[in-house]
This record gives sequence, C-alpha cells and structure tokens, in this order.
Amino acid sequence: MAKDLPVLGAALSLDMFAHHRDWILADQRDLELQSFCWPNSSDADLRKMVARAKELLDGYEGRLGLHGPFTSFNIDCADPEIVEVIRTRMLRVLEITAELGGDQMVIHSPYSLWKETDLQQNPAIGFIQVERVRYVLTPVIDRAEELGVTLVIENVEDITPGLRVDLAAKMKSKAVKVSLDTGHAQFMHRRCGAPPVDVFVHAAGTALQHVHLQDIDGYGDRHWHPGEGTIAWHSVFAALNKLPEMPRLILEVNDEVGLRKGADYLASLGLAR
Repeated sequence: MAKDLPVLGAALSLDMFAHHRDWILADQRDLELQSFCWPNSSDADLRKMVARAKELLDGYEGRLGLHGPFTSFNIDCADPEIVEVIRTRMLRVLEITAELGGDQMVIHSPYSLWKETDLQQNPAIGFIQVERVRYVLTPVIDRAEELGVTLVIENVEDITPGLRVDLAAKMKSKAVKVSLDTGHAQFMHRRCGAPPVDVFVHAAGTALQHVHLQDIDGYGDRHWHPGEGTIAWHSVFAALNKLPEMPRLILEVNDEVGLRKGADYLASLGLAR
C-alpha cells in the first residue's frame, strides 16, 4: 500500500526550502539544508542564515541534516596547515547542524580512480590514507559524538563500493556512517567501470543512512530528476528495501524549483511517495 512506501525527502537551499515548505511539512519529510557548506560564507552571513533557517523550520518535526563543506579539499589531506582549515570549516557547519536540531552532516569520500589504482599496486597506501583521514577527522568526530550528529561519507569518484564503507568502520565511531549518491555511482559505472548503483547499496548495508537521489546519462554529474537519466530505479529500490532500515531518501537535483517532478516519477513507479 502507498502508506507503506518510503517517504522522499529533499536537499534544498534555504530559498528552495521556503518554496517547498508546505510540501515538506505536510508529511514531515526528511530535509537536508545545503546553504551552509560554501567557503565564501562569512560568519556574519552564516548567523543571518541560521536565523532564517530557524524561522523556516518552525513547525518542522522531521529529520534534519546539513551538507558539510567539501569545496577545494579532501578529507585525506596530508598538509597539516590545510588540515586546520578543513577542521575549522567542518566544525563550523557541525555546530550549526546541532543548533538547528539536525542529526546528520554529509561529507565527501576521498577516493578516486587515481587513488584506488595506487591502493591496488601498494596496499600500504591504504593504511596511510585511512590514518590521514583519521588525523583530519578525529576532532570533528569527537565533537559529532558530543552533539549527537552522524557524519555520513558520500561517494563522489568512488569506483569500489566498499572502500568508504570500510573507511567509515575504521573510524571506530557510531557517529560515522555512509551516504550514497546515485548519480555519482552511475557516473562511475558508465565512465570508469564501477558496479551499478544497486551494488553500492548492497555494499553499504546497514552503514547506509543517507541517499542522494539524482539521475544522470553517464556523461556528467547532471543532478537530473529521477527518470530523466539511465539509472535502473527498480533495482536501486529493490536493494534499498532489503535493508533492515530504510536510509533517508533525499532528492538532490539542480532543478530545485521542479523538485517534485522526480518525486512524482518515483511515486508513479510505486517505489516511494
């Protein structure tokens, strides 16, 4: 029955949350705010944005997350001076997440074709990379635990689905799990020979707590509405439905104004509502 289908959420800027607010609040859909992750936002600007977010969130009782910073850095950074900048940016958004009542923050995986190839030729590099991530993230993880926020590591250029799952586990914290971006997985499947999207779901298993739903044609990171690209959505949702608990299903599309087009498409397939 329709009421048993998973409820779709959305990743939105503050402006687009205001536009879709009635739709979000009507079913208390999962929400991911994406206005706080950009490096050009001053502290003064962020305080204004926080105040506006609190006004928009009045009456919202759903599950809230924020997208963490990711521009111009990787979480396996080896330069200690840059690491301090990364930590500062992450901790800033983490504090805002908690202030707004959120319990999830999205961060990006460090893996890529180049790095995965290095891992295959020299397994010691894998150990070094994990330790670099641990060095970068330890203060962030410690604070996330204190605040009750979970960091979810999103695949970006990942080819091997299990790598970031193992990475999350090696952080040895209940505050580190994984996210899946369907479009990123499909891009790497079509361009670099990664497995299809449903295999990414299976590989993540119970560590999967967050999913970005977007469609692509395999050429670029399109962030099209589901149904506009080449993803086999029935197989993706079949894999999701095998999990003991459904992760947050977050529509993340460039056409935020037309967000509900993708939601309507998935609903028409009987996959979600």
